[in-house]
Amino acid sequence: MSNDARHPVPATNASDWARHTHQDKELVKGLGLTSATMLVMGSMIGSGIFIVSAEISREVNSPALLIGAWLVTGFLTIVGALSYGELAAMMPRAGGQYVYLRESLGPLWGFLYGWTLFLVIQTGTIAAVGVAFGKFLGIFWPAISSSHWIIHFWKVPPIHIGPMVLGNMDVGLNTQNLVAIIVVVALSIINIFGIKTGALIQNVFTVAKVSALLGLVIFGILLGRNASAIAANFGANFWRNAGLGALHDVGGGVVVSTLTVLAIAQVGSLFSADAWNNVTFTAGEVKNPNRNLPLSLAMGTGVVIALYVACNFIYLSALPMAGSSAGATLLERGIQYASEDRVGTAVMTQMFGSLGGALMAIAIMLSSFGCNNGLILAGARVYYAMAKDGLFFRSVAKLHPVHKTPAVSLMVQMVWTCILCLSGSYGQLLDYIIFAVLVFYILTIVGLFVLRRTHPEAERPYKAVGYPILPAIYVVVALFIDVVLLRYKPQYTWPGLCIVLLGIPVYYLWSLRARTTSI
Repeated sequence: MSNDARHPVPATNASDWARHTHQDKELVKGLGLTSATMLVMGSMIGSGIFIVSAEISREVNSPALLIGAWLVTGFLTIVGALSYGELAAMMPRAGGQYVYLRESLGPLWGFLYGWTLFLVIQTGTIAAVGVAFGKFLGIFWPAISSSHWIIHFWKVPPIHIGPMVLGNMDVGLNTQNLVAIIVVVALSIINIFGIKTGALIQNVFTVAKVSALLGLVIFGILLGRNASAIAANFGANFWRNAGLGALHDVGGGVVVSTLTVLAIAQVGSLFSADAWNNVTFTAGEVKNPNRNLPLSLAMGTGVVIALYVACNFIYLSALPMAGSSAGATLLERGIQYASEDRVGTAVMTQMFGSLGGALMAIAIMLSSFGCNNGLILAGARVYYAMAKDGLFFRSVAKLHPVHKTPAVSLMVQMVWTCILCLSGSYGQLLDYIIFAVLVFYILTIVGLFVLRRTHPEAERPYKAVGYPILPAIYVVVALFIDVVLLRYKPQYTWPGLCIVLLGIPVYYLWSLRARTTSI
């Protein structure tokens, strides 16, 4: 392999730009507009929408601010998608966001994103979603449980470092994470057999879970309205604690303003709406990417955000927000203290009894399975692109000789994900990386401004809607959220920064290795 291919250098002139942004010729163009849109939607919809509203409602203690948190997330997600659309149309290459950061800010930033994606963001999310699948499967087969150990290696005691708590996890194989491992292995192998096979699975399961969310909204409108919940959550009560001068207790004796608590509340909703950028990872396999990538990003995020906001209105019309952890009935517990935070299940149980709870468990399993397929399919393309640049194991750049899929990358991703399933640490790691995920979104949109200045001559089949105002607002709002999280949730920020910063020496070591072996 040439030194040029294995030691990436950002494009510096028009000819370099054309060379660096050509479409990947060795990959199969198997994703049309429908499949690309389904990948956006399917990667976004997991189990979060059915769960995180409980935590958000405890933090904001206001129906208006609960909806406000989802609207802020919706704004950021859609503006981010519209901005990424320009980058995706300019650089329709496998690796997506990794490539955008590499070309706009330099190879180091692209590597740090890919490093963090592999170590925690993508693999940790796949592991967590897989375990969620096992958890809800356990409703039907109680033998599937986190306490049913097959091999229990050890328990790591909690370690307190300032505000952070590390450790406090069980390491080993139980029936719940065994199910997760089986799902991850099966989907990873299936995705070797061509992009069209993976896309077919994605389309089927995305249609199923979008239908489940739409069904929740329709049944909620027709059957789910509860007089006491509506009286408690709407009318004058809708705006309680929502004034800009209101103060909110976020625990630990900390009292913050409305805007600050709204920023803190974004943790759950942003992660529930995350992974929309995964379609950019597969850009090298999208048909007519200059058109289909921006369209799929806009349509996919728009539909999902609309469903998410609608679902939260259904939650508020079926259950009172305020409740008691000691409450005996669904109405007494409310949204804030729904059993194990399963708000979606509580609402369906309120409408249909135990049958409703079972139907919701099935819907979440479908959602989790489809979400994992999208994450597995997309994530492997980033490590493939990094390996092509000499910044990951060389063999990861190899494609399957028949199906032309990044088979080695899929297997490497699968192995690390299974280790995270066994370690029990993925949930903690995901908490730690929330801050860093938003940092990389900010940097990528800053990169949009950089490329407009440094490469004004580059072909832009699609230009970001509302540029420069909407992308600038995104950067300001996202920076405010990150600063607030840095100040008030250090347990979720400093560890994430440490994981990212550890990638700096790794980058220079890998770059040195790439230069040495190419001589």
